Amino acid sequence: MINKGILERYLDSLLLGDRNRCRAVIEETLQSGTPANSVYVDVIWPIMTEMEQLLRSDTITPTQEHLGTRINRTIVDQLQNKLPRRPSKNKKIAVCCAPNELQELGAQMMADLFESDGWKVRFLGGGLTKDDILSFVNEYAPDILLIYGTRPKQAPEIRQLIDIIKDVNAWPHMRIMLSGGVFNRAEGLWEEIGADLFAATAFEALQVASSDVKTDFTNHRTINRRKKRRRQTTQTVPVRVG
Repeated sequence: MINKGILERYLDSLLLGDRNRCRAVIEETLQSGTPANSVYVDVIWPIMTEMEQLLRSDTITPTQEHLGTRINRTIVDQLQNKLPRRPSKNKKIAVCCAPNELQELGAQMMADLFESDGWKVRFLGGGLTKDDILSFVNEYAPDILLIYGTRPKQAPEIRQLIDIIKDVNAWPHMRIMLSGGVFNRAEGLWEEIGADLFAATAFEALQVASSDVKTDFTNHRTINRRKKRRRQTTQTVPVRVG
């Protein structure tokens, strides 16, 4: 269990853009016996989510959010080699971001944690066209395609990509998972645009992906209303700090 004081100190340091203080808080957490994957899940992820909420409510400035995100990314890069390595699951996942997605950190963390969990991972990030993603999926043939998005205006493009994949039906056994702030905030949006799976957090993504149950939401597509989100698994809601 992460002490609330750690979260508060880390958030304060991020918003100040103080790299040294941020590194010190993370090192203190690691030295206390907290493994790197728990730092991902219980410190960096909830703080990343908190900063997004603070920015949307105009509690912090875009500059503070950018400073904090850059520091978080640097720390994630440093922690990646400290993650445990579990035996291979003989499963493949491709992780990408919605077109024009600037906040790749959440997707990067998911890619790292899937790799740690024994998955064969390809992290595409953002900036690719739908054709680029389709071409890669055709070559790589992943068990899961995870698409990460944070902004509402990305939903139509993600829906178009899913529609193309479903229409082509070249990968009938591949499941499409959605994650990111836009899907957390809009209840049922992931079902509405035709995805197979949803995960609110990186931890939840691992749990959902490990399920062998293939869910068909073809008949659940809606146009003018959003249905209540069907949670695939449960996890404690991150503590709001600040």
